[in-house]
Amino acid sequence: MTNNDILRRIRYVFDINDSTMTDIFKHADYDADREQISNWLKKDDDETYEACGDIQFSTFLNGLIIEKRGKQEGVTPEPDKRLNNNIILRKLKIALELKNDELLELISRNGLSISKHELSAFFRRAGHKHYRSCKDQVLRNFLQALQEKYRPSLAD
Repeated sequence: MTNNDILRRIRYVFDINDSTMTDIFKHADYDADREQISNWLKKDDDETYEACGDIQFSTFLNGLIIEKRGKQEGVTPEPDKRLNNNIILRKLKIALELKNDELLELISRNGLSISKHELSAFFRRAGHKHYRSCKDQVLRNFLQALQEKYRPSLAD
């Protein structure tokens, strides 16, 4: 999954409008204008599509944490220079104030079952002997479960 895919899904799940998107970036001390955000949200085959870099997407996730949980005292966190699914999952977990059991329940909603040990391995340091890389399938299932929770379809 690309940063742009995840950004589009998060925007849809939480029904975030353009001005709120701009505010989320501002929470993390980044000035993203409407046009730039719009280009990140476009499909890959659009001629004005722009790839959302790791620093910009990390900044968005930091801003989302502030949007959902409120600003903490002290310095605004620096954006990660390199993102992976583990970091994205951790930042979404923090933003939504999810406990491990809640996270496991969300991931398993669509039939993907992982253990508490596997989940904790996602949140370990990359050099740790029990570290495990979070695959796209896990992140995709988690985002789909968030969509079902926050934006249930009208067909149900």
